[in-house]
Amino acid sequence: MTENNVNEKFPKVRINWYPGHMEKAKRLMINEYKNIDVVYELIDARIPKSSKITNINDIIGNKPRILIMTKKDLTDLSSVNYWVKYYEELGYKVILADLENKNDINRIIEATHQLMEDVQKKRLEKGLNKKEVRVLVVGIPNVGKSTLINKLAGRKVATVGNKPGVTKGLTWLKTNHGIMLLDTPGILWPKFDNEITALNLASFFSIKTEILDVNEIAVYILKQLNKYYPEKLEERYKINRTDDELDFEEIYDKIGRKIGAVRGGEVDYERVSNRIINDIKDEYIKGIMFDNEK
Repeated sequence: MTENNVNEKFPKVRINWYPGHMEKAKRLMINEYKNIDVVYELIDARIPKSSKITNINDIIGNKPRILIMTKKDLTDLSSVNYWVKYYEELGYKVILADLENKNDINRIIEATHQLMEDVQKKRLEKGLNKKEVRVLVVGIPNVGKSTLINKLAGRKVATVGNKPGVTKGLTWLKTNHGIMLLDTPGILWPKFDNEITALNLASFFSIKTEILDVNEIAVYILKQLNKYYPEKLEERYKINRTDDELDFEEIYDKIGRKIGAVRGGEVDYERVSNRIINDIKDEYIKGIMFDNEK
């Protein structure tokens, strides 16, 4: 089974994925607009194009913004610099961050207060105390919002989960850095520009994998690795690529027998697909980016 006929084995399904709580969250965020000083917009540095909310300005308008590119420790650093520069040229204040790294958290805090310097200076000139900076934390599901909030708060105040849909409502949370955070659910947009965006989001658990066919997602991951990171295929699955076209049946057979996903002599394709997807989720495959097409 080659890449050309793989869809015959794994047919595509219709995408239906836009939960009602996301639309409600957008309305609530818009209602809080007047209370917001700064916005933290989070995107996944492994999919810096696909993970950026397309209609974000409808929610945050022209509020001062820091674009935080998370998962720095998991992305392809040689490729991510293109996107850092791209967004900086669009006028964004960009911070590429590993949210488990204290120095990166401190950079975010420092950048927040720098954005508020003029506001705080005017308050002091009027004899007023510095204000607590109110920050909206927004992004797609599973991009690191709760992790960032917990790091800034210095304690677990937001539930962290390596899956979409953990946070449901809006909550103001206090920190010890002169910053108040508005935690929000991960939000998406009603219509994808193309199927690649959907597959990128599913590959990194920003939409539930149940929404798409797991075999389609897994094959897409293998194709991306084969095209851009063949060394990862060899390292993780002991697949030696001899040309640009993969034999997916051979790959599934090899992985299936390695992990014991065989029934009656036949490979359990769905179990193999879930293993491939979870290898991304569990961070066995790092140093990758799927938004390589500029």
